[in-house]
Amino acid sequence: MKVIFLFLDGVGLGNPDPSQNPFLIADTPFLDSLLRGKKLCKGLNFYWGDLVSIFELDACVGVAGIPQSATGQAILLTGQNIPQQLGYHYGPKPNPEIARYLTNGNLFHVLQSRSYHTCYLNAFPPTYFENIASRRRLYSAIPLAVTSAGIKLRSLDDLIAGDALSADFTAEGWRTRLGFENVPTLSLEQAAKRIAEIASQYDLTFFEHWLSDYAGHHQNMGEAIQIVETIDRVLESLINYWDLSQGMIWMTSDHGNIEDLSHRRHTLNPVPLLIFGSPGLRKEFPVFRSLLDIYPALLKLFP
Repeated sequence: MKVIFLFLDGVGLGNPDPSQNPFLIADTPFLDSLLRGKKLCKGLNFYWGDLVSIFELDACVGVAGIPQSATGQAILLTGQNIPQQLGYHYGPKPNPEIARYLTNGNLFHVLQSRSYHTCYLNAFPPTYFENIASRRRLYSAIPLAVTSAGIKLRSLDDLIAGDALSADFTAEGWRTRLGFENVPTLSLEQAAKRIAEIASQYDLTFFEHWLSDYAGHHQNMGEAIQIVETIDRVLESLINYWDLSQGMIWMTSDHGNIEDLSHRRHTLNPVPLLIFGSPGLRKEFPVFRSLLDIYPALLKLFP
């Protein structure tokens, strides 16, 4: 079994209101076809299709307050109700209490202890490593979990060599915003092909897309629509390159944000979980109800 895990920061299931929710007005032919013309928004509860199962997940996990990135991502990576144990949601970066959960056994630790091969696809620029080393910057939850498991983060050299992916899929941001003109850019189809090719070498491949959360905080409908349409096109291409009879694609988030542009904050909305795979593979899963259900389900795939 091989799994591609696509983590989309700040993507919830919002109300069916096109004035606030970019999922209602974005051009998403692939998602529309999966949902038989419906849009990815609140009210799905549980959806079973030929290619995908879709669940609404509670991101609040019984704790008052607005879900945040550090605790939400830590739940996904440890299976523990960290907000409940701490008494609060917290983010964006892990505080020392959350860091202790992440560095004392997480998904990457466990899979490696079971002799599975894992991969974190994201590339980071040289300034990122410099700022981490000088402590001007803290790891966010996922890189902290990865590095604590002894996995080296991928770099500019890996991106140029085709062994990593940029958070925007295409690496256009590396050229236009970071100034790395020697970085080759990819089409969305080429990015999906790269994901599939690299993932074929590992048991679990994890990719983090945080621009979705940025778009929600920016409260920019045009930017948000572009993000939603990008996700749709990458998913469609990835399905074409990935053998769903032998592997799966999981896609989920840590909290809502981009689905409600009436404000710049995170939301209380549920988040989606999309599991792509053959019906035979998917029928083994229970109904997922919260972020807490993902970690134990993944571990069952890698006993």
